[in-house]
Amino acid sequence: MQQHTPARVLVVDDDPTVAEVVTGYLERDGHLVDRAGDGPAALARADERWPDLVVLDLMLPGMDGLAVCRGLRARGPVPVIMLTARGEEVDRIAGLEVGADDYVTKPFSPRELALRVRSVLRRSLGPGSARTGPRLTVSGITVDQAARRASKDGREVALTVREFDLLAFLLRHPGRAFSREELMRAVWEWEFGDLSTVTVHIRRLRGKIEDDPASPRLITTVWGVGYRFDVPAEG
Repeated sequence: MQQHTPARVLVVDDDPTVAEVVTGYLERDGHLVDRAGDGPAALARADERWPDLVVLDLMLPGMDGLAVCRGLRARGPVPVIMLTARGEEVDRIAGLEVGADDYVTKPFSPRELALRVRSVLRRSLGPGSARTGPRLTVSGITVDQAARRASKDGREVALTVREFDLLAFLLRHPGRAFSREELMRAVWEWEFGDLSTVTVHIRRLRGKIEDDPASPRLITTVWGVGYRFDVPAEG
C-alpha cells in the first residue's frame, strides 16, 4: 500500500464487468473504491463523499464523461483519469481539454491503470507523497511545491495535478528547452505515449498564466525542439 491513509477512488463506468475488474485492482492496491454507473450517480456520489481521484469512462449513457468531468471541476479540484474506447485523437484531446489529468484507452491493462492511479495520487496528495521542494518564483509566477499551490502576481491559479507538475518542472529549469518526449518522461513518468497529451497541457497552462495565450512570453515554443520557460528581458 502506497499511502498511510487509503485514498478514495471513484470509478465511473456503465460496464459492470469493467468496473468490477478495475475496482478489484485498485482495492488490492490499498484504495477505498466507490462506484457509479452513470453521470448523475457519479456527481451524487462525489457530493456524498468527495474522492481523492476519479476514474471516469468517456462513453456514459445520457450524460457523457466530458460533462461529468466539467461537473466535477465546477465542484472542486480532483484528479481525473479518463477511460475511452475510442481510438481517435480528437476524443482523447477532448478529455484533456476539459481537465482530465491522464487517459487510458480501452482495451487497457488493469495493472497499467492501477499504476497510473498510483502515480497521480502520489503527486496530488501533498507533502510526503509527492515531489516536494522549495518555493519557486520566476517572472511573477510562484509555485509552492510543498503546498502544491501556484499563483500569478499574487493571485492563486487553479491547476490540475498534471498542469501543476508541468509548471513546477519548467520553473525548476528556466531557459532550458525540452522536447515533448522529455516532458512526458519527466512529468508523466511515461516512457512512451501520445505526445498530444503534452501539447494540450501546455496550451491549457498558457491559458492560465500568460497575459496573452495567443502570443506566449513565458512558455515559448522552440521550433523543432519543444518548449521552454523564458524569463522575459526587462524593458
